Amino acid sequence: QVQLVESGGGLVQVGGSLTLSCTASGRTVSTKIMGWFRQAPGKEREFVAAISWSDGKTYYADSVKGPFTISKDNAKNRVYLQMNSLKAEDTAVYYCAASRSRFQTRDQTDFGSWGQGTQVTVSS
Repeated sequence: QVQLVESGGGLVQVGGSLTLSCTASGRTVSTKIMGWFRQAPGKEREFVAAISWSDGKTYYADSVKGPFTISKDNAKNRVYLQMNSLKAEDTAVYYCAASRSRFQTRDQTDFGSWGQGTQVTVSS
């Protein structure tokens, strides 16, 4: 099992930036993809971005492509989500997740390990 701990959430104004971090521990050797999801109030959890642990290939939801950047630091077992040009609709609880899938996936059911989530609030 992989344990994930997110940090970096908080309150930011519209147009501002925030960087989330996710530190993985435990059986990380089986992890192939690390991803970020988010859940806004009253909405279902949705895919945001993901990165291949081995080759660093990234993919994003269309709604965040451009302003958001996912990156990793294998030495620290850490994944980051840099969020720029934040909008009020980016307000959500952001979750880090780990998948053993060998293929790019946006399906939550392919992610077997989840963090506790970190709140991001964008105020206007």
